Parts: sequence; structure tokens; C-alpha cells
Amino acid sequence: MDSVNLWSPKSVLVTGGAGFLGSHVVRKLRERGATRVFVPRSAEFDLRENRAIRRALDWATPEVVIHLAAVVGGIGANRENPGRFFYDNAIMGIQLMEQARLAGIRKFVTVGTVCAYPKYTQVPFREEDLWDGYPEETNAPYGLAKKMLLVQGQAYRDQYGFNSIYLLPVNLYGPADNFDPRSSHVIPALIRKVFEAREQGDDHIDVWGTGAASREFLYVEDAAEGIVLATERYDGREPVNLGTGREVTIRQLVETIVRLCDFGGEIRWDASKPDGQPRRMLDTSRARELFGFEAKTDFEDGLRRTIDWYARTRERELARVA
Repeated sequence: MDSVNLWSPKSVLVTGGAGFLGSHVVRKLRERGATRVFVPRSAEFDLRENRAIRRALDWATPEVVIHLAAVVGGIGANRENPGRFFYDNAIMGIQLMEQARLAGIRKFVTVGTVCAYPKYTQVPFREEDLWDGYPEETNAPYGLAKKMLLVQGQAYRDQYGFNSIYLLPVNLYGPADNFDPRSSHVIPALIRKVFEAREQGDDHIDVWGTGAASREFLYVEDAAEGIVLATERYDGREPVNLGTGREVTIRQLVETIVRLCDFGGEIRWDASKPDGQPRRMLDTSRARELFGFEAKTDFEDGLRRTIDWYARTRERELARVA
């Protein structure tokens, strides 16, 4: 069956569908022929409340739920809000899955987080390693809250025959990311820091950690494609990584952003601040084998697109203030 015939009759509820990743998922669904895509907005549907979840499901009458909504942030935000990040993410997912089961939803797609992996997972991270230790402490509450949705989905599959799948994307980046310094992840935080230093004529930027930690980054459009492919083609109980299978150190990342932003100042590393998880890179073979997903975007090209988007957005914002 082609994608248009697959999606055109289906009603799909996408939580977080107005957000950074969700907007790309919604666009890809519509490009594939989905005409009944519903995005519950938090102002009207507080997904921490059972009553709001039931209203959202009654409103959309979906066959498929793609759960992207999350309360997220970088290392600083995780350290400041461990209780909130645990409760909000756990309660949203647990109650949404239960209400979806009761409503007879045919498929439930949970998008988890790479933060669910143990702190010292051997690189590359394989899905079988997920339970081999405790997550990195600064984001463990968030990672564990999302990880419990894998347990819930497998338990519901075993007892109720509920078709729940679980995806593990790595760190995302791309145009329209969150650039708020209080809650942004590493790439938008660094891009903003470099822009501000350049505009203020600073001769350096300060960066958390030693630069030795490594990360893997997935362009947001590639992540959205992986999620939609999994929704179309995968119905298994095992979690599946979504990534590129390529690793970059934070030092390399910072140096690349500085070069692409044409900033000539010094990079000063603050080793009193945490590096976070020492290394992070996924084994992406399961996604390739089970539903044909491979990331397409070159990392430097993706960074350049993200920086160009931010430059245009920042120029408009500064013009409005002036």
C-alpha cells in the first residue's frame, strides 16, 4: 500500500505536534496524504490531567497516537527541575497510554530519549544495553520517566495486545529549535552564545565542561522521517534507536560552530561545570533493518542551516526591538 492510501483514511493525534520536532512530524504526515492530523495545544489540553486527555481523544477520535510532548531542557534545566521533569513527563505518558488503551487506539508511538541509557554505556549504544546501569545523574529523572513508558508499553502489549512501539532518538538540532538560554540544549545554546559574543565585541566565550564528552546529533527533519517510517512499518515490542551512528566531541562541536559563525574569539572551558554523559553514540542498525531508516543530513550542512535560520530570526527580532 502506498503512503497516501495508508494515511488518508486515518485520524492521527500528535502530542507536541506544534513543537520543534512535532511540527516536522505533522508536515511529513500531511505530505504522505494524512488529512486528519490533530494537535492538542497545552493551553487547551493539559496532558497531565486525565480529563484533558479524554477530551483530546474524544475530539480527535484517532486510530494512531504519536506521543512527542515532553518537558525538556539542557543540563542546567535538568539540574534545576528534576522533580518537575520526572513528574510531568511520567504522568503525561502513563495517563495518555492508559486512556488510549481504553479508547481502543490501534497504535501508540512513544518517542523516548537517549537520556534513558546508562551513564557508562559502551559505545555504540545498543538497545540491549538499556537496562545495564543508571542514567547520567543530571538528566536521570527525565530519562527514567520516559523509560517507564517503554515498560508500560511492553506490559500493555503482553496483557492487552496493545500495539505500542518505543523509539529512542539522540540529541536533535535544526532550524526553529529552542534558543532560550534557560532551557535550550547544547547546539542552540552555543549558537546563541557565539552570536551574542560577536555582537557585543567580546574576545571570548565561556563553555561548560572540558569539551571531552562526545555526543551524536540528529537533524530534526531526519528524526521526523524516522518516526513516520516507524509508525508506518514497525509493530514490534523492542525499543529502536534513531540516530546517525556518528560521534562528535563537544570540543569539535564548539570549534565548528565558532568557525561557521565567523567568531574569532577564544574558547574558555569551565571545567567546574559538568560534562554530562561521557560519550553518546547509537547503534542504528535496528532502525535500518526493521523499517529502512537512515539519516540523510550531513552534520555540518545541518549546522549551517540551523545557524542561517537563527541569524535571520535574530535579525528580525533585533529590528523589532530597535
